Amino acid sequence: MSKKVLKLGIPKGSLEEATVSLFARAGYKIQISSRSYFPAIDDVEIECMLIRAQEIARYVMDGVLDAGLTGKDWVMENRADVVEIADLIYSKATSRPVRWVLAVPNDSDIHSVKDLQGKRIATEVVNMTTDYLKKHDVTAHVEFSWGATEVKAPKLVDAIVEVTETGNSLRANNLRIIDTLLESNTKFIMNKEAHQDDWKRDKVDRLVLMLKGAMAANGKVGLMMNVPKAKKDEILKILPEGKKPTIAELTDKNWLDMSVILEEKLVRDIVPDLKKAGAEDIVEFPLNKIIH
Repeated sequence: MSKKVLKLGIPKGSLEEATVSLFARAGYKIQISSRSYFPAIDDVEIECMLIRAQEIARYVMDGVLDAGLTGKDWVMENRADVVEIADLIYSKATSRPVRWVLAVPNDSDIHSVKDLQGKRIATEVVNMTTDYLKKHDVTAHVEFSWGATEVKAPKLVDAIVEVTETGNSLRANNLRIIDTLLESNTKFIMNKEAHQDDWKRDKVDRLVLMLKGAMAANGKVGLMMNVPKAKKDEILKILPEGKKPTIAELTDKNWLDMSVILEEKLVRDIVPDLKKAGAEDIVEFPLNKIIH
């Protein structure tokens, strides 16, 4: 077994399942036990630790972890001095970045950040909210929220700063968004000293390459077909603009083998047209990774 180990923080909670899935598509199998904070991974050179995303940036900065996956928001909230290696655009519900927003009850007379002067705000990101208010020359009381932040307005506070991905929870609690403080996505970060270590940096570069490849393949499939050589130009016109399929000759000189990567949602629309234009033996196949 290798004596060199990369200590890696895996986010516990809302991103946990999506992270394990991403690693699996990248070729790394992580097994999480309900009784352990140290998930098993099928790479003897990586030691995983399951930690709340809110804390990972701090532990990476302090060197307890060599690297980790956490949100840009928590890097900022923890004032973490770390090396940002890569953006990993994935989340629990969609591939869109999450937003930290300022929200108030629908019937509130607060319509802009300036209306928050002297008001009370609940949030999990106290530092971020304080900086936001300071930027707008507004003084308000910002209190830490331990959870269920959406239900605190208007009974306990005048406004909240909360994270949202779809906005459904805010609407369900009769809240409207006043402003967006930050758009955040998951980042792969490293400890500064660990980043200076050639082996650890190379290990991270290899891991991130595969994670990015898995993300690039998300929502895409491969399509291969046999195409009459005389119909080649007609077939190419059916494919989305800019696509450059791989084309090879078959043993029958009158036919070509054509392969292309497409958005999965497009396949149902163009396959009938490809068939009508003369393509045969059309095969759709899944993709795990696309390495650019």
